[in-house]
Amino acid sequence: MTVTRLRGIPGIGVDAVGDAADAVNDPEFLRLENLDTDLRPPAVALAATRAAVDDDAANSYLPFQGHRSLRAAAAAHVGRIAGRPYDPDTECVGVAGGLNGILNTLLAIVEPGQEVVLCDPIYAGLVNRVRLAGGIPRFVPAQPAGDGWTVDPERLASAVGPGTAAVLMMGPAMPTGLVLDDRHWSALAGACERHDAWLVYDAAMERIRFDGRPPSHPAAREGLAARTITVGSASKELRLIGWRVGWVVGPAPIVADIRLVGLTNVVCQVGLAQDAVAAALDAPDADADVAAATAEWQRRCEAVLHELAGYPVVPPHGGWSLLVDTGPLELTAAELSRRLFDRARIAATPMDGWGPSGSHYLRLVFANEPIERLTGLGDRFGLALR
Repeated sequence: MTVTRLRGIPGIGVDAVGDAADAVNDPEFLRLENLDTDLRPPAVALAATRAAVDDDAANSYLPFQGHRSLRAAAAAHVGRIAGRPYDPDTECVGVAGGLNGILNTLLAIVEPGQEVVLCDPIYAGLVNRVRLAGGIPRFVPAQPAGDGWTVDPERLASAVGPGTAAVLMMGPAMPTGLVLDDRHWSALAGACERHDAWLVYDAAMERIRFDGRPPSHPAAREGLAARTITVGSASKELRLIGWRVGWVVGPAPIVADIRLVGLTNVVCQVGLAQDAVAAALDAPDADADVAAATAEWQRRCEAVLHELAGYPVVPPHGGWSLLVDTGPLELTAAELSRRLFDRARIAATPMDGWGPSGSHYLRLVFANEPIERLTGLGDRFGLALR
């Protein structure tokens, strides 16, 4: 690497597997490598996008902090889930997708050399952004079991110390489907207060839960409300992946800093897409729309679990993906990925760099293939492992 900031920042693997599958151009390939979905976005968002093409105001950088409609909708959305109001003018800023919001936030709150607490395993894109911002990831291991992933609340809280700038949590977490609840926020509230640390909550998938329960938001706790920065995105729940619109909501002073970072980084989000996202967030049937999509993703998840019942698979509690533990198969994740690709026409991502335990796991995304195509997945695995 030419510059030191890139040392220790590997790729995420998804791009390499996806590019290889694209090059093969075989319609029989199962595309389980990337967080895509074939489920259509909300109709109201599609209509608003079409209308924006002919709207001169949508073809502009301004306002840099995001259209008022987007900020009002995002602030109301986060406020409804968190159970507290947010001012769209001072406590919300638009960003070019959730990960842009994460990086802008980390650049605003992390001094070089400070720690950021994350669960392990976790998406490499989050880890890499911590490092790019000059932070040091501190990992708390999540535990796999036959009924899903768990992380001990007290162990999570004990990872917060004098050198901690922030705790970066996602729920359901990607790629594990780990769900956090009030026990975790209660434990973190005292720890963050003692050490003056932020809690950055990646809410990209918070309603994609398979237990039918509503999201558990850290800002709903009085002790965390003033320390929680929520980063949301239209990509997952609303299936608006290509729109590249997200939002950051939190206390006004830090949102002002995050807005300044945004002006210095990507500048603004896609003009043509913002009213569409606002319309999808504001729609009267918004929750029902997400629930219907979640029900379909859960059916696909259950189909994969059924097909791979004889393999070391850890079921998720939500999200778009699940993990295969490659240790019992006496393979590395990279080796299993290559076998599946070459012998079974399956594109799946090995998780090297996705936290300290990532190299033991292969990620399967079940959001982008219908059940009829997932049928026979177990047979394909058998071919790969002969």
